[in-house]
Amino acid sequence: MSLIPSRAARAAAVAVIAVVGGVAGAALYAGIGPGGTKTVVGDTTTVDQTQPIVDKTGLSVSEIYQRAYKGEVDIKLSTTSNFGGTDTAEGSGIVYDMNGDIVTNQHVIDGANSITVTFWNGQTFSAHVVGSDQSTDLAVIKVSAPKSMLHPIPLADSSTVQIGDGVVAIGSPYGLAGSVTSGIVSALHRSISAPNNYTIGDAIQTDAPINHGNSGGPLLNALGQVIGVDAQIESNSGASDGVGFAIPSNTVRTVVTQLIAGHTVQYAYLGVRIDTSAQVAGALLSSVLASTPAANAGLQQGDVITALAGTAITSGDDLSSVIAAHKPGDTIKVTFQRNGKTHTVQVKLTVRPA
Repeated sequence: MSLIPSRAARAAAVAVIAVVGGVAGAALYAGIGPGGTKTVVGDTTTVDQTQPIVDKTGLSVSEIYQRAYKGEVDIKLSTTSNFGGTDTAEGSGIVYDMNGDIVTNQHVIDGANSITVTFWNGQTFSAHVVGSDQSTDLAVIKVSAPKSMLHPIPLADSSTVQIGDGVVAIGSPYGLAGSVTSGIVSALHRSISAPNNYTIGDAIQTDAPINHGNSGGPLLNALGQVIGVDAQIESNSGASDGVGFAIPSNTVRTVVTQLIAGHTVQYAYLGVRIDTSAQVAGALLSSVLASTPAANAGLQQGDVITALAGTAITSGDDLSSVIAAHKPGDTIKVTFQRNGKTHTVQVKLTVRPA
């Protein structure tokens, strides 16, 4: 599986289905390379580790690195090529607990025939997949390694992250394991496209250089805690242009807990597509999918949703966030405008299809 630029321009079928808009000429890239059939986020630049990070704690990049580097791992895998041979690829991961569970991106391990994890001291161990979730591009793999090898990096509360916070990324850009880059949080609450074309909400945007190979690696705050899992870049060239995206740690915590418990992650589903280019005060429905909760409630193409479950809706991202906060089976009130008139219906959400 390869995440390719065209996905940035297509409608994403989210719980609400939304479009990930991109800058003209730019594209979203994700993957694990080099040497594989996948494109990855990572970085070739190792920064001056004495560079101070912009944060009130005063920790330097070097100090943050020292706190976290033993919890970042290099992931190599083999996959079957389109021609029947074997391809190899590489990504990054984060030690999650003392049981040997490691968090990475779903697209990193997708289609793997074998997975090898290399730790901070160069020792390698075979790994197997515990579970994965395409809708958030997260996966858990597991190694049987001595406790002395395992140094979990704690997850921060991503809801406390602020624009301008200093960040550090560690990963294997272009196979250069353990490389460090730094920057700031450029923006919050971005939407990026998941491998199955649904939308991942609340992504953290950063200018810390990430390129091919950082996929699945940690984006760290000034305390050396994980605020996100590096996943994608937006770029004209396919290399870092200073626009990278990480899946927020609060999403990671929720999804990974379920995967480790052996559960399939389920999401609430409304069943609409949003026109993100429309200049309206709400979420304009570009289409309503047949036999979905939205269709059963009578919603139609051209309706503008202005409130959902008591929350004001000003954009498609708002709509996605509210749906994501609910569970399948929840009944919510939808307020919408049609032909200048306001209407309200009750909608019972279902399980989002794969």
